[in-house]
Amino acid sequence: MYRSHTNGELRMENAGQEVTLAGWVQKSRDKRFMIWVDLRDRYGITQLIFDEERTEASVIEKAKTLGREFVIQVKGTVIEREAKNKNIPTGDIELLVHELEILNEASLPPFTIEDETDGGEDIRMKYRYLDIRRNPVKNNLIFRHKVTQEVRNYLSNQDFIEVETPYLIKSTPEGARDFIVPSRMNQGEFYALPQSPQTFKQLLMVGGMDKYFQIVKCFRDEDLRADRQPEFTQIDCELAFIEQEDILRIFEGMTRHLLEKINNVKVGSFPRMTFEHAMKTYGNDKPDIRFGMEFGELNAVAQHKEFKVFNSAELVVGIAVPGGASYTRKEIDKLIDWVKRPQVGALGMVYVKCNEDGSYKSSVDKFYDQEDLAAWAEATGAKAGDLICVLSGPANKTRAQLSALRMELAERLGLRKSDEFAPLWVVDFPLLEWDEDTERYHAMHHPFTSPKTEDIALLDSEPGKVRANAYDLVLNGNEIGGGSIRIHDKEVQALMFKHLGFSEEEAKEQFGFLMNAFEYGAPPHGGLAFGLDRLVAILGGQETIRDFIAFPKNNSGRDVMINAPAAVANEVLEELSIASKPSED
Repeated sequence: MYRSHTNGELRMENAGQEVTLAGWVQKSRDKRFMIWVDLRDRYGITQLIFDEERTEASVIEKAKTLGREFVIQVKGTVIEREAKNKNIPTGDIELLVHELEILNEASLPPFTIEDETDGGEDIRMKYRYLDIRRNPVKNNLIFRHKVTQEVRNYLSNQDFIEVETPYLIKSTPEGARDFIVPSRMNQGEFYALPQSPQTFKQLLMVGGMDKYFQIVKCFRDEDLRADRQPEFTQIDCELAFIEQEDILRIFEGMTRHLLEKINNVKVGSFPRMTFEHAMKTYGNDKPDIRFGMEFGELNAVAQHKEFKVFNSAELVVGIAVPGGASYTRKEIDKLIDWVKRPQVGALGMVYVKCNEDGSYKSSVDKFYDQEDLAAWAEATGAKAGDLICVLSGPANKTRAQLSALRMELAERLGLRKSDEFAPLWVVDFPLLEWDEDTERYHAMHHPFTSPKTEDIALLDSEPGKVRANAYDLVLNGNEIGGGSIRIHDKEVQALMFKHLGFSEEEAKEQFGFLMNAFEYGAPPHGGLAFGLDRLVAILGGQETIRDFIAFPKNNSGRDVMINAPAAVANEVLEELSIASKPSED
């Protein structure tokens, strides 16, 4: 038996007991006649004491050789600690060691394995197995486990069945790029890794499973943005004989369940917002509603003077920054520089200070009088002491730029509190979106999303106005889940393929198996998938998903710990009928 107790378990009631502990040496302090060692495992830290008067000399000598991260086993007596440590649960006791066995020596770690470490992100990712020993990472992984357990409990109690679907599937042209896997047994042909189990979960509904879920790995070979991973985990769900309202009710219930069980936070019914309203009011389809700064459109009150920048713009729009009138000119100039960065792309920013005496001071006083600026304040909801920030230009682009500024200002003002939770549903997404590069419509979600029944007639005449039976669940400015009611009628599905530019032959080649299944009685069905990594991070009070993944990739999609991806031998490529790399000889 390597241990009778863990290192986070012993208390004063254990005093006098003979116990066996095992773990890693956190640190050692040699005071010549006495040695103290902090012994760590997943459960906590126990202080060990080696005393010349009470511990054999041979054990003392062995203790003097201990280094950081040595793996050891000790046997001894639990005693009351003279200098108690109230910062750890075991701080009232220590273990007087009688026997010490070094199970494994350790090299000096490349960074300090403590809560506050001296290791940078790159080195910690390279030695991730050491980083996991630190409490912040360890606790994040335990937290993720608790969330997934609560998800399984909730869904199982709602009669969902967990079913595994294949990882080696067929590549499809919709969505992001697939990761491709060559088949040795079928020369010249390839599997794809799934971007989601979409078609399989629909087939499970055709198969009568009624309520399915799966906590599943998904893969997308897309250009990585900040805090994106090429492989990610979904809570994937599908239900039969349901309508949109049923799905919103069930998964709103699951989110409330998680907030209460994990965060001890109770929330009421989630507000609902149309996609159109979200874009117009917040500039994006996943608005953070923990704070205000809603958009105020200013075309009607800003395009009647000689200011050509506004007069030529498709949209003039602003937000009111609470307390921003106190910003110095230097601080405002820094904000202007911020919006002009390539990542945001604005050409400039107009501002108005709403003074405490009711007057206004703007960067465009040459063109607008006090009455004009008062109208801007009314449109943006600005009060005395606020700063109005105004952008202009093409509507969609300008809204996105102002949305980025809104989020940046909220961060600076401390309005995005990690212990506050503001969920909402965004509904009525467009079914299709126009792609300038291919000059055709693409499915905003995927080609199996059902259009609103009342909008189907618009598919031929005004496809851009067709709304989808789709919905996203947003939490604190992040999309944590999304889904739709699916098309279950083969005629409507064929019509959808037609408007997405598929010929009948192409549709049959790519999705014939699903169309064939619909021939045998597909029930009305729909579903939703949560991004588990993002959900766990937000519930954990953070927005960096990498901190909640055991072995994440870096921003280049590389695993620097195992050095993947990596080249493979030419013989392997030849066996797969893939051209091998030319020899360097």
